[in-house]
Amino acid sequence: MYKKPIDEYLRENLSELSYEVTQNSKTERPFSSSYDDFYEDGIYVDIVSGEPLFSSLDKFNAGCGWPSFAKVIEGSELEENLDLSHGMRRTEVKSKLAKSHLGHVFPDGPKELGGLRYCINGASIRFIPKEDLEKEGYGEYLYLFK
Repeated sequence: MYKKPIDEYLRENLSELSYEVTQNSKTERPFSSSYDDFYEDGIYVDIVSGEPLFSSLDKFNAGCGWPSFAKVIEGSELEENLDLSHGMRRTEVKSKLAKSHLGHVFPDGPKELGGLRYCINGASIRFIPKEDLEKEGYGEYLYLFK
């Protein structure tokens, strides 16, 4: 159902920023994503493959400048890799099927939400509003908002 399109398709259909972030592990500028301070009901999917990733119900304001989530949608999985770039030790997160670079996960999230902070590049995700879940093929996630 979800798959990674060929590179030519990605170059033609993603913005330059989304391509660089998802395919070359670049990072968008902090506070530059329209999703940073955005809290409507819906889910966030991988901009490359459409894989469901996060629910708006698990989004919180971490003040870091990137959209932040406490956990992934139940049943979704991310790939985690050690990232030693920029003189730091971090855990990179990628979408499971398309291997899109999404951002990083840190153990400094709100304790009451599980203690994790998925710090995600807005350029790597697409928001599907609650009212559009059915028509976009994500109707199975409507239960989250009942």
